[in-house]
Amino acid sequence: MVLFGVGLLALTLFVMISIFVKANQGVRAARQKGGIGDDLNAFGYKQELLRDMGGFSNFAISFSIISILTGAVTLYGFGFNQGGPAVMGIGWPLVTLFVLFLSASLAELTSAIPTSGAIYHWASILGSPGWGWFAAWFNMIGQVTVVAGIDFGCATFAASLLFAEPTKLQLLSVYAVILISHAILNHVGIRIVAKLNDVSAVYHLVGAGLLIAALIYFGPSQDVSYLFDTSFSTATSDGTPYWIAFLVGLLQAQWTITGYDASAHTSEETIEARVRAPWGVYMSVALSGFFGFIMLALVTLSIKDPNAVAAGGSNAFIVVIEQAMGGVFGKAMLWMVTFAMWFCGLSSITSASRMIYAFSRDKGLPLSNIWSKVSDSFRTPANAIWLTATLAFLCAILDNVYAVVTSLSVIGLHISYMIPLVLKLRAQYKGVWTVADNGPWSLGNWSIFVNVVAVIWIVFISIDLLLAPSEVQITDNFTLTYATGKTFLTVLILLVITYTVKVRKHFEGPHLGAYKEVNERIRQTA
Repeated sequence: MVLFGVGLLALTLFVMISIFVKANQGVRAARQKGGIGDDLNAFGYKQELLRDMGGFSNFAISFSIISILTGAVTLYGFGFNQGGPAVMGIGWPLVTLFVLFLSASLAELTSAIPTSGAIYHWASILGSPGWGWFAAWFNMIGQVTVVAGIDFGCATFAASLLFAEPTKLQLLSVYAVILISHAILNHVGIRIVAKLNDVSAVYHLVGAGLLIAALIYFGPSQDVSYLFDTSFSTATSDGTPYWIAFLVGLLQAQWTITGYDASAHTSEETIEARVRAPWGVYMSVALSGFFGFIMLALVTLSIKDPNAVAAGGSNAFIVVIEQAMGGVFGKAMLWMVTFAMWFCGLSSITSASRMIYAFSRDKGLPLSNIWSKVSDSFRTPANAIWLTATLAFLCAILDNVYAVVTSLSVIGLHISYMIPLVLKLRAQYKGVWTVADNGPWSLGNWSIFVNVVAVIWIVFISIDLLLAPSEVQITDNFTLTYATGKTFLTVLILLVITYTVKVRKHFEGPHLGAYKEVNERIRQTA
């Protein structure tokens, strides 16, 4: 198993570098031809949002949403209980490997169609307004539940540091304060948020570096081979096979390395978006995967008492840090992680609100005229921002909902990613979408292979999480079992009914602009 783990790490690094080199060749060729610019008018939209973000700021928003100091930390106990150390040593690089293919596929589309609607706009051009409508709804569900998962995780850590035994009211109060702070900052301007995102990216890198250095200083308690140990799992006590528990444990890595489409959603606010936005999508995944593995490896090797860590549940990471570093130093590290989560939540509301704004701009939501309104003073989608914060708060009302919320965010986002990718593969197969239709950030003749691998991974991870056991306490006398799958199925049925009965005949979709001819060719061959 050790050799397998080392080989997997080597393969992941090879793929990471290879895609970088291939895409960079396309960008350099485009620059030589002068084929790069900010051409929102070509898509039939006027420039309403302030275009002021540079390349680092665009990268920073996705890097902050991924936040290796958030998802990897809050779900550490979940992953460890499911598959033990191997979830970190094998699961993390495995997920990183396939998400590299997925992020590269999305980056390529971002370069071709750099609008705030992103996934929704791509699906509409490559398919039809109907496909765009479904992609938009799945993406919004994923985006809002990502906000809920991040900020509720931040509130959980903050409340445990502020109160000895926080009550549900105290936890929700802290959660509300965090959401309100994020909404206010997003409301008053992209310049402030962009600067904070820049700070956040540096903070995450420095914070992860400090944590890594501290863990090295205090010294590992386990041998390196422990990272690939498949003998520990509390989830197998009821007879569940280890491989099933391990697959469920992949949620930790998969939920962490998601939300990188934020760089695409902020492309209308990014200078030279055809190049900088796709690099933001891809590099946020590559660097998060790389540094995240180093951090998780050292955390796992610092475990002194695996049973105590498993018993820690959602506080398992806290248990490891306190075991490794002691009380005072450990608490300082936990405050550092909590602030990283706060930065992560700030970026996630930025991304989610842009999706809601773009969909409302095209009359895709109820009360669209309200949610599409842009603040005259700050040039931000103010109402969409506050709607995002409100919906995220409502996601956390029920008890024991965290694992379900995080699973739904992964499934919602990944199905929204899959729709335009499948439509693009269909168009490529029929010859109506070629390499010439890509933007400057292009994978060239690698495109189809990379897209196919990405779609296969989406199907796999979605089925994995839909069938995973999960429970939500609805009332004192009723617990919803397999809550993730049942909730998703309910949402899917409602969306199909709504589209069939009300939306299909009236929804026109986004402006296609320069891609109207491409869309007509695609629909003629469908």
